Amino acid sequence: MTYTLAGPVDETMASASDTLIIAMIVTYAAALFLFAIEAAYGQRTKLRAGRLMPVGAGSVEGADDDDIEVNVRTDEGEAQASQSVLGLIALGVTALGFVLGLAQIITRGLAAGRWPWGNMFEFVVAMCLVAVGALLYASWRYQARFLGAFVLVPVLILLGIGVRWLYVDPGPLIPALQSYWVPIHVSAVIIAGGAFMVSGAAGITYLVAHRAEAKRALGEKVAGISGRLPSSDLLDRISHRFILFAFPLWTFGVIAGSVWADEAWGRFWGWDPKEVWSFISWVIYAAYLHARATGGWRGPKATWINVIGFLTVMFNFFAVNYVFSGLHSYA
Repeated sequence: MTYTLAGPVDETMASASDTLIIAMIVTYAAALFLFAIEAAYGQRTKLRAGRLMPVGAGSVEGADDDDIEVNVRTDEGEAQASQSVLGLIALGVTALGFVLGLAQIITRGLAAGRWPWGNMFEFVVAMCLVAVGALLYASWRYQARFLGAFVLVPVLILLGIGVRWLYVDPGPLIPALQSYWVPIHVSAVIIAGGAFMVSGAAGITYLVAHRAEAKRALGEKVAGISGRLPSSDLLDRISHRFILFAFPLWTFGVIAGSVWADEAWGRFWGWDPKEVWSFISWVIYAAYLHARATGGWRGPKATWINVIGFLTVMFNFFAVNYVFSGLHSYA
């Protein structure tokens, strides 16, 4: 069953949408500049963090020796990061860019009279919005605004690619996309992709921080931004938690995509390049979570799996979707 998801194009909303995306890119660029200054010249400041860890109840004096374990929040080891007032300003500018991005998506949807992620341009803008939202959440929840310089770089690159090579005017959807499964499937993939972007940025930052810590252990001096990063353990924890959030959504997105494929083309799986690479990404992230859960691979080995998974997701979004699928244009 299909139905029409598009109406006449609203030129006023379309013009507003185009203006907003340029304003959003300029705002993110300003925030990136401020984050970079903070990372390079900010003062090393102790960060506060906590985690759930088992504590043996029987180890408490006067308690019964029943080997009962309870989860309590305790302090982690000290973590420091480069911080300054410019970082707070950058965070506010990033929040402004997020609001502009949300307004851009809304006006784009009003211009086309449908869900505003029916092609690669709209998909990229929405995924970048999720990535920035995840950055803002991590900054609030984990005091992780030090990731701003690392997350906004791919965000700006992707938005630049979207505006320069993927942009199309608002218009009706191609017939295959005129299904209620499109917003369900694509929404899940967009949210998971944005979270994977933050996790990938945290993973790459982890590798840099881990190498810097190894050099310090050998008595070498580490200069520049790499020497001002927080502990690799904190970066690893942040990266892991975003994957825990994104993986179930990615799984649901793959399943919903199969249902959509059956509705549109009469088959659940056809070895389409998008399907194959989505499954490859799923397998890689499943291997990462399995390695973490079983204690087999941790540290840099597990992080490299994360980074490879992130690269396959990006390859799927651009090389596969753009070259093979033609979702960058309307019928």
